[in-house]
Amino acid sequence: MNLEELQNKNYFTIGEIEELTNVAKYTIRYWEKAFGIIKPIRKESGHRRYTRQDLDTILKIKELTLKHKMTLEGAKKHLSRFMQTGAKPKKSDGFYTIRDLKFLKEIQKDLSQIVK
Repeated sequence: MNLEELQNKNYFTIGEIEELTNVAKYTIRYWEKAFGIIKPIRKESGHRRYTRQDLDTILKIKELTLKHKMTLEGAKKHLSRFMQTGAKPKKSDGFYTIRDLKFLKEIQKDLSQIVK
């Protein structure tokens, strides 16, 4: 998926979320149940459609668990603070947003061009 397509999309399939975040589908489904804050829309066919907010949440969970080495329980507590107060997480809190993801994808593309 290129950056232009990403900017124009409001909903994503689980495969697109997997591609964008490098988080396996089974992990995304597990986090849906474990955290209760990732709430994809279900089509009549049963397929999930994730929102940009879901994408940002998955990126936050990934950041907390992989970079900051939090347990799932610790990540839940950390995220619940922001949910309760309505405060928006900042980069200084260790979160990356979809805008950051776009930028990182551009860098990845540039680096792959250099390597070739």
